[in-house]
Amino acid sequence: MPPTLFRPDDAPTTMNPVANDQRAPAAERPAEPLTQYTQRLTQRMRAFDRRHPLLWDVHVTGFWVTAALIDYMGGGWRNITHNPDTPGWLLLTLSLGLSAPLLRRRTHPAAVLLVMAPFALVNAWSGAALQVALLQLAVIYHIALRRPLRDLWWATALALAPVAVSTARYGEGDWNQQIGGQLMSVVVAVLIGITVRTRQNYTEALEDRARRLEIERDQQARIAAAAERARIAREMHDIIGHNLSVITGLADGGRYAAGKSPERAAQALDAIGTTSRQALAELRRLLDVLRDDDTAHPAERAPQPGLTDLEQLVDGVRAAGLPVHTTVEGRAALPPGRQLTVYRVVQEALTNTLKHAGPNATAEITFRYGDRGSVSVTVTDTDTGDTTVPATAPSEGRGLPGMRERTALYGGTLEAGPRPHPERGWRVHLYLPEETPQ
Repeated sequence: MPPTLFRPDDAPTTMNPVANDQRAPAAERPAEPLTQYTQRLTQRMRAFDRRHPLLWDVHVTGFWVTAALIDYMGGGWRNITHNPDTPGWLLLTLSLGLSAPLLRRRTHPAAVLLVMAPFALVNAWSGAALQVALLQLAVIYHIALRRPLRDLWWATALALAPVAVSTARYGEGDWNQQIGGQLMSVVVAVLIGITVRTRQNYTEALEDRARRLEIERDQQARIAAAAERARIAREMHDIIGHNLSVITGLADGGRYAAGKSPERAAQALDAIGTTSRQALAELRRLLDVLRDDDTAHPAERAPQPGLTDLEQLVDGVRAAGLPVHTTVEGRAALPPGRQLTVYRVVQEALTNTLKHAGPNATAEITFRYGDRGSVSVTVTDTDTGDTTVPATAPSEGRGLPGMRERTALYGGTLEAGPRPHPERGWRVHLYLPEETPQ
């Protein structure tokens, strides 16, 4: 049975420490670990970025544009430049050309790198050597993070070209040192991008798997609930339908006997009371298992009906006015599940006979048990034809589909239909094969 669910307000105070901490004053709450605080803050920043990506990009780009302009106007670029006489307009153009395109670094990193490449080449050729050119590494990081990895080849070439131009034009330091340092920086940016990309892909895979497992769990729960509803409906149909049919037969017989034989009418009333109490007890037992609270009203642990209960079933049908003759061939050695199937099929067949075969009908039941657990049951009813109420065939309600479902559980077959002409009546034949060892 599913566990009982509690709302936080219903749960005891000692069993809900998180809720207790939230209700407690801030001064009395335990200190939150730094890692949890950092993780929660990071999640909030990422959620804000997903909701407002342009706002975050504008702030980041504005920061680097401001830093580039400060380097230009403050003269800090002169400390490492190869050409202190670089014109101011060129320095301003290079500063903006190498920083402003960062606004689209996440959505179009390859295009941004292509836009920055001419400014980086001019920066190296002119000898200005502005440090803002290092922002190309940030763009390469985003290429490694979002673009196909094959794009890293030409991206690396674009990043190394300005270094090669500067080394060839101004000749400071050897080629291995200049190219190697820039290549190492590019490799670090690429590795960081690939690491973050791998982590994101792994997290997305876990989230997708969790979603699929949740969907599968919900589907399995719905399937189990539907199967349980079908089982309960089948059991209620077998219990209520059969007992109500018996009660109806007893009531009709008691009404006719009331004027001629009051003793027979009293017997019919006693039988109605007994049958009603049995039906109520079985129905209560079935409904008790649906209760969430097992401690307040524990369900009755009575076993399901089996072959030993068939005699009581037949006696009840006979008391309702339907003559029943039984024949048994072989020995009964069936597990409880198969016994319940046989019992329910016989019960449904006799119920249909009471409801549809007419008041002068008779029934015959033949049981044939095999040596290895197979069983064959045939229930036939007849109608003498001298009735004022015509017999009707059982309808395809819950009865016949329920019998077929029970039979299919054990790989058996069920045949239900009218008897061949010229015989009158209905025939139900059940066959359960021998059990297959697991």
